[in-house]
Amino acid sequence: MEPLKLAMPWHDVKEKIKENDYRITDEDLVYEPGQEAALFERLRKKMNRNDEELRMYIESISANTTKAG
Repeated sequence: MEPLKLAMPWHDVKEKIKENDYRITDEDLVYEPGQEAALFERLRKKMNRNDEELRMYIESISANTTKAG
């Protein structure tokens, strides 16, 4: 699986995701580069999105300098 292309540190992306969706927890967002499959598996269950949708969502949040939207 291709690594996520993040424009900001993961910690900041993680906080924006939680800000945007109250159901997502820190445990859901445990991530180390190269472990995208495990991250996507956890998020698929809560967000009802496929891997490509999750990748686009995460990368767009990372590129957004304001509140996730």
